[in-house]
Amino acid sequence: MSASQITPSRESRTPLKQLKSIVSCIHPPMTERSLLTTDQSMPPGCDKSVAGLAVGASACERKDMSITEQLAVPGVWQFTDAHGAQQAQETAARIESLGYSAQWIGEAMGKNAFVNAATLLFGTQRLIIATGIASIHMRHPAAMQQAGLDLAELSGGRFVLGIGVSHAPMVEGLRNLPYDKPLATMRTYLEAMRSALIMPAPNTEPPPVVLAALGPKMLALSAELAAGAHPYWTTPDHTAQARQIMGPDALLCVEQKCVLTTDRELARAKAGEQLQIYAALPNYRNSWHRLGFTDDEIDSRAPRFVDAVVAWGTEDDIATRIKAHYDAGASHVCIQAVPTDGNRGEPDWKLLEALAPNAR
Repeated sequence: MSASQITPSRESRTPLKQLKSIVSCIHPPMTERSLLTTDQSMPPGCDKSVAGLAVGASACERKDMSITEQLAVPGVWQFTDAHGAQQAQETAARIESLGYSAQWIGEAMGKNAFVNAATLLFGTQRLIIATGIASIHMRHPAAMQQAGLDLAELSGGRFVLGIGVSHAPMVEGLRNLPYDKPLATMRTYLEAMRSALIMPAPNTEPPPVVLAALGPKMLALSAELAAGAHPYWTTPDHTAQARQIMGPDALLCVEQKCVLTTDRELARAKAGEQLQIYAALPNYRNSWHRLGFTDDEIDSRAPRFVDAVVAWGTEDDIATRIKAHYDAGASHVCIQAVPTDGNRGEPDWKLLEALAPNAR
C-alpha cells in the first residue's frame, strides 16, 4: 500500500483529523497494557517462536501485513542515549501505546545501535525498531548483515536496518578511520553485505535495509541496492525530489523535527538548538544548498531556512507539514518531537499524544 493510496481526500476536515485518517484503515487500536509487559500469552493459532521476548502481538496480529504497510503509519524518531535500559524501554512502550508504527534511534557517541535496538524490542510487542542510522565505518559488512538478521529473527520481523556513511568529522575526527568517496564506499559495502556467507536461523526474513541518503546519487543507490532511504533534516520538496529519483516502490522514510508552540521566537530558538551541531556537517549543508538555501541563511538561522526544515505551530500546523511529506511521496514519516522545556532527553509527549494514530 503506497502513501498515495492511504492519503485521505481533501475534505473539510482539519489537517490533524486528515493525518489521523491516514492510518485508520490499517492500524487497529491497541489494547491497554503495562508499559513493561512480560506477558507472553498469545491468541490461539499463533506460534511463540522466541522464548522470553514479547513478540506475540507483532507476529500474530499483523502477520498478514508487510513491514512496508505497517510503516505507512507515522513513527517517532527519538534518541535514548541519556536513558538507562528500563527508562528507554518505558519510552518505547509509551510510543507503542500511542499507536505509532516505529521508533527510530541513532548512533553517535552513546549506545551501540544494535544492543539498544534489542533492548527496545524486548520492551515492546508490536513497535518496529529502526536504526537511523548504524554507521558502516564501525562494522564489517558481514557483521552488519548478521546483526540485522539476528534482530529480525529475535523480534519476529519488527526491525529495520538503517545504515549510512555518517560524516567525515565523526569518522575521521572521532574514530580515526578513513572517510573517502561516500557513494563508492556505500556501494562496495552493500555488495559485500549481499555476498557475505551467513547462515541465519531457519525461516528468518532479512530486515529491510534503508540508507541515510540526501543527494540524488545516494538516493538512486538506495532504490537500486537497498529497500529505500531514510532522509534526515529535509523538507517536503526534498521528499518529492527523492520519490522522483527513487521511483514508486522504494521505501522513503523521512524524519521531520517538530516544535509545538505558536511562539515564533521560542520555536526558532529550539530549532536553532537542534541545528547547532548539524549545521556544521557538510552532508547536511550540501543538501540544504541543493534545496536553495544559502550559507548566510544557514549560518544566521534565517526564518526562511528554519521554518522549512523544522515544523512548528499548532497541532494542525504540524499535522499539515507531516501530511505534506506523505502527499509528496513519503512511505513513512518519523516525527522528532522537540520539547520546549529544555529536557532534550524526552520527546514532547503533548505533541506525540496529539498526533497519535490511536487518538481518533
